[in-house]
Amino acid sequence: MISFALTEEQEVVRETLRDFAAQVLRPAARESDEQSTLPDGFLERVWELGLTSTQLPESCDGGGEPRSPVTNVLILEELGHGDAALALAALSPSLFAFPVADQGTEEQKQRFLPHFCGDRFAPASLALLEPSPTFDVLQLQTTSEPKEGGFVLCGRKRFVLLGDRAEHFLVLARDAHSASSGWGALQAFLVPRDAKGLTVTALEKNLGLRGLPTVGLELDRVEVPASDRLGGEAGIDAARLVASARVAHAALLLGLSRAVLDYAIPYAKERHAFGEAIAQKQAIAFMLSDMKVETEAMRWLVWKAASFLEQGRDATRPAVLAASYVAEQAMKIADNGVQVLGGHGYIREHPVEMWYRHARTLSVLEGAALV
Repeated sequence: MISFALTEEQEVVRETLRDFAAQVLRPAARESDEQSTLPDGFLERVWELGLTSTQLPESCDGGGEPRSPVTNVLILEELGHGDAALALAALSPSLFAFPVADQGTEEQKQRFLPHFCGDRFAPASLALLEPSPTFDVLQLQTTSEPKEGGFVLCGRKRFVLLGDRAEHFLVLARDAHSASSGWGALQAFLVPRDAKGLTVTALEKNLGLRGLPTVGLELDRVEVPASDRLGGEAGIDAARLVASARVAHAALLLGLSRAVLDYAIPYAKERHAFGEAIAQKQAIAFMLSDMKVETEAMRWLVWKAASFLEQGRDATRPAVLAASYVAEQAMKIADNGVQVLGGHGYIREHPVEMWYRHARTLSVLEGAALV
């Protein structure tokens, strides 16, 4: 028998994050976007939820709770429903901590993970995206070359979350001398902020997610010891890491799409034109119906991909299907939300124009969240 019912624990987690998103993220979203900065005290407040630390091993001072990608997509959907930009800021430490916990050596876990289990927000991030209009994760331009006792990294990265304050970066690079050209050629390196040859650029100016500080990285022959290659000699399972990122992005866009729908329906019922609510107009009614159908379809794709990750199966295909479908439909839903509001959809009195910008930005990203 197939069941899509959530466990009691998952229901509690979802309701808790739904309340947090409604009470903390949504009220702060507009000002954060307008000011292009995070709200004062936001990172400290969100850290108290333990979204990262509770899922790290007890041996590293973490909560020891088994990480569940399915539960995490529920969290991401609810936070994305509140505000995608603030959600990404809240979850940014996991971009570094989760890969170390999953694929790091025991020495790497003991050295890095306790930093994410204290009372202080621990800024760290993942550097995956590159400034290329034809970005392909399997053809990274950032390369690593072996050097006696370690590696040398060269390349550029962009859209590194909270890079203005991150203490460490997990940098993905392609082995310049690898005989393979697929996932096996990708490696990840634990790079400190003060590494020689590493330059952190000024804050980026993005179309959407403007309240989320992002930077670029320039790596000019950055030397990294062999002990700081994630996974040591065994390396990493890059396919799983990227699949996790794609599923996370899809879950965030799902939450954002639901926010648009939840805003557009009441508006259409309350807005009257020519003596009746515009929700009674056939064109608007069909549009809202399609938005609802697509939101539900997106959720099942996201849950399926997350379940593959949870079961330890190869999630590459379901993650690609979820990410590509959700990105396309989320943009359509965001655009329809603007259309339902008509002229009001373009003014800042309503949040749909901001959500449209968020959707456009998120739909072309990878490596800004993990499950």
